[in-house]
Amino acid sequence: MIRFPSLPRWFWPLGGLIACLLTLGMLWPKAPMAIPAPVVVSILMPAVEVVEWQPIVAAFNREHRDIQLAMLEGPTSTDQLESLYTTSFLLGDSPYDLVDLDISWLPKFAAAGWLLDISERLSPTEQAAFLSPDLEGGRFQHQLYRLPTYTGAGLLYYRRDLLEQAGLEPPQTFTDLMATAKILQNQGQVEWGYLWQGKQYEGLSAMFVEVLAGFGGYWVNPDTLAVGLDQPAAIQAVEFLRQTITSGISPPGVTTYAEEDTRRLFQAGKALFLRNWPYVYPLANTADSPIQGKFAIQPMVHQPGLAPGACQGGWGLGIARGTRHPEAAWEVLRYLTSETVQKQFSLATGKMPTRKALYQDPEILAQFPYFADLYPVIETAVLRPPITQYAQASDILQRYLSAALTGRLTPQEAMHQASQETRRLLGRVSENV
Repeated sequence: MIRFPSLPRWFWPLGGLIACLLTLGMLWPKAPMAIPAPVVVSILMPAVEVVEWQPIVAAFNREHRDIQLAMLEGPTSTDQLESLYTTSFLLGDSPYDLVDLDISWLPKFAAAGWLLDISERLSPTEQAAFLSPDLEGGRFQHQLYRLPTYTGAGLLYYRRDLLEQAGLEPPQTFTDLMATAKILQNQGQVEWGYLWQGKQYEGLSAMFVEVLAGFGGYWVNPDTLAVGLDQPAAIQAVEFLRQTITSGISPPGVTTYAEEDTRRLFQAGKALFLRNWPYVYPLANTADSPIQGKFAIQPMVHQPGLAPGACQGGWGLGIARGTRHPEAAWEVLRYLTSETVQKQFSLATGKMPTRKALYQDPEILAQFPYFADLYPVIETAVLRPPITQYAQASDILQRYLSAALTGRLTPQEAMHQASQETRRLLGRVSENV
């Protein structure tokens, strides 16, 4: 007890209490405590997607007083968006806490050390709730760096009405597709038999992965870095694509077509078959579409006895290694990839969720009944090679595929040169023949 000799004895306890209160600052006026500013978590996204995400961003910011999510508008072009992210990371002190990742960027970004490993943040049970190919697309060297927000895979669209009228079944093999297309072209039912993406860009690589898988071939083995582009299956895959052009089943201009070029022609009723992504379905089925209710989807065709291949697409989120707010960034990532938010986003945009349970959700299936047909395709999708040098390898493949498809090189010449250049890129020069 504090004693005050100059004061009466009865005052000593009261004096001690006053001293304690003064020490604690309870009897001394203080400035009001400042409320900490919320942590701002930023992410760069294509401008059109910022609009799609806006209601969810607003809901997150209302529910989280200590974290605010800022989505910054970026270019619509995938290549330009990747360049902006790459430049910011190379310069250092990137302003982005989260990274919006196309599935094909993951190996490059992870190998460069631009992403945080999130493997330990999710239990095996939590990981199993996602579609397997989409989750695997977020791994690099067995570590998890990305969680998927929405998915996609290559599909074969076909005119169900025309096949039914002709008494023909949907094709299962490459030979079936060619023969069926010729029959209906000869009958004058359609102008073109088969549309696909033949322009020299990433879409060409994605399309070729599916044909290559259907012939039983491979591009690059990610474990051994063995290159399979000069193997018989790969040459047969190129010959098939070239034959669709020389036989008149595909238009000569297909070598300049990207997704939208082929979608518009198919939707206008000009073609029997189309290879494209799931986004085409709702567009081709609008009330003003000439083919509304007249088409269906299935996995890509393949060789007899082999499985179909569907190239895995889709986007997801990773945490930037340089973020000053890793825990806040993780909170945002978990929120945006949660089952509740994925359902909300899918119902609002028509984009395919990456949570398995949502493909059995009555509300989603009522609005998008074709999701039930898409699920088995997505679950068996194939990845483009998850290698560090993927961008360079894809550029090599695109150049030589374009040369073969336009007749500047034979399929054998093109794939031999593509294999040699890819092996040099991967340090496998001794395998060149």
